[in-house]
Amino acid sequence: MKPENNHGIKRVLRATGFSMKGLKAAWIHEAAFRQELMLAIIMLPIALIVDVTTIEKLLLIFTLFIVLIVELLNSAIEAVVDRIGDEIHTLSGQAKDIASAAVFMSLALCGITWTVVLVSRYL
Repeated sequence: MKPENNHGIKRVLRATGFSMKGLKAAWIHEAAFRQELMLAIIMLPIALIVDVTTIEKLLLIFTLFIVLIVELLNSAIEAVVDRIGDEIHTLSGQAKDIASAAVFMSLALCGITWTVVLVSRYL
C-alpha cells in the first residue's frame, strides 16, 4: 500500500531520507558506483583548482555528476530487471545493455569534456 502523501517540509524530509537510503544502497551494492564516486572525489578538487573559466569549471563538475546520476539510474534499472525474474529474456538483456550504454556515453562525455577543456588550456 502506498503511504499517505505528506506535504511541505515533511515530504521534503522523507524524500531526502529515501535519497540517502538509495545512495547508501548504491555504495554498498554497486562496485561501479563506488569506483566512479571515488574518481569524482579525486577529480572535483582538480576541477576547482585548474586555471580555467567559471563555465569550464562548471562543465568539468557537471560531467562528474552526470556520470554518477546515470550510474544510479543504471543500477536502478538492473535491480528492477533482476527483481522481475531469473529467467533470461531478450528484453531484460536489452534493458540492461541500454542502461549500460548510457553509463558508457556519460563516461565518454566526461572524458571528452575534461580532455578538451584541459588540452585547450594547457597545450
